[in-house]
Amino acid sequence: MLATSRWVRWGAPLLVVLLAAGLRLWNLGVPHALVFDETFYVKDAWTLFNNGYESTWPADANPLFEAGQTDIFTTDPSFVVHPPLGKWLIALGMNLLGPGNPWGWRLATVVVGVLAVVLIMLVARKLFQSRLLAVIAGFLLAIDGHAIVMSRVALLDNFVMFFALLGFGAILMDRQWHAKRLAARMAGVSDVGWGPTLWWRPWLLAAGLAFGLTSSVKWSGLYFLAAFGVYLVVVDALARRRNGVTFWASAAILKQAPATFLLLVPVAVTTFFVSWTGWFVTRGGYYREWADGAGAAWTGPLAWVPHTLQSFWHYQAAAYTYHVGLATPHPYQANPVTWLFMIRPTSMYYRGSSQGEFGCQFQNCSEAITSVGNPLIWWAATAALLYLVYRLARYREWRVGLILMGMVAGYLPWLMYLNRTVFQFYTIAFEPYLLLGLVFVIGMFLKRIPDLSRPEHRHSAHSQVYEYDPQPRVGALGAVIVGLGVALLLTAFFFPEWTGMQTPFAFWQLHIWMPSWR
Repeated sequence: MLATSRWVRWGAPLLVVLLAAGLRLWNLGVPHALVFDETFYVKDAWTLFNNGYESTWPADANPLFEAGQTDIFTTDPSFVVHPPLGKWLIALGMNLLGPGNPWGWRLATVVVGVLAVVLIMLVARKLFQSRLLAVIAGFLLAIDGHAIVMSRVALLDNFVMFFALLGFGAILMDRQWHAKRLAARMAGVSDVGWGPTLWWRPWLLAAGLAFGLTSSVKWSGLYFLAAFGVYLVVVDALARRRNGVTFWASAAILKQAPATFLLLVPVAVTTFFVSWTGWFVTRGGYYREWADGAGAAWTGPLAWVPHTLQSFWHYQAAAYTYHVGLATPHPYQANPVTWLFMIRPTSMYYRGSSQGEFGCQFQNCSEAITSVGNPLIWWAATAALLYLVYRLARYREWRVGLILMGMVAGYLPWLMYLNRTVFQFYTIAFEPYLLLGLVFVIGMFLKRIPDLSRPEHRHSAHSQVYEYDPQPRVGALGAVIVGLGVALLLTAFFFPEWTGMQTPFAFWQLHIWMPSWR
């Protein structure tokens, strides 16, 4: 029994991490080509590392760059619309392994992809208080094709996912911290009109840092900051009501919310500004000296603002205008309404060949990198999400609410941009919460999460600690193992189409389960 306990505690998570690393690291340098938006982020990362700001490249630079001529960039600034942190991280890998090495281009994203598997297990362990469910959560993220692809290409979205999940974990930790200290401060207090203001909440500082890092990769990180800021106010209001505070709603909004704001937002804003250090300390960045131009600087009450900050604001305003107005047609754009059903996954790379070309030994060959998720995992998680919406409305369970808030932050804002050019691969930002929702349902099936339809379990809706049956039914556990086994077989089947392996064209066609997957 002791050996089994140690295995579940250490051996199983370690195997999950090794599996995730193997699936992500295998043949990472293939293809030796800038795939999809790597053409922007890899080259931008290298100029950022060398110049301190993103600069331009000569026309048709990709073949030369791929051939190892990586010093052909100019010092002329390039208009880029994403903050620099993700590109700084890509640049670190390039500096370590060499700018002409595809492993260097993708090192940062693959490391973050493996760390995300570790992180989701830690989050699931805290959220569900079950080692088994934590391992299942890590396993699902480890073998899902969308997560594998996004860990093997040098795009920014894997960083968004990781830093947002860090912030989610910090919010989770703060919830218990806040509940305990609020209850302690309320103990023995007779006048409970508004209750106390809690200033010392270190996990909120950590969350502010994490969401600041998220926003320093892509602006969409601001949605996580805003969504969880609102969530914290609601949680505080409900906690005050449970502790007998008379004016619990107004206390949460007017008393605790300002303190929460000061703990969360300034750290995030400072982090965002720090990520732009290269732009601030150099003079060549795009719009860096805009305010110094004739008639450009602000006048009136804001004339005192330093020109550098005026130029920075102008740059951010221009980037925002670009973001909201982007409507250039693209063959792989995907309407956000269809994202949860995986209708139009993004083809990152495709090369067809005939016998004798590029080593093809069949009549026709294909090499593809398509960010289609593991179909069983993805569609099961979508079904679980719909059930969680019902469950939250029915039982108001905080764990369900927290998971769904991750979806609110990562997914719902995109529904405001139905006419904008967007892609399925953006979903990596909220995939951890989809998987946590699926794990929640699996936990109910295994009796690791209480069934709130039973009166004796109703108190668990708000409890910090689950009371569950530690011995799941043998049949239920067997069914889950079979389901996970089928998911693993699907991963083996789709793996060549996630990693650019050369396969017969007919084999590639077997993976086109919908016409829109072409």
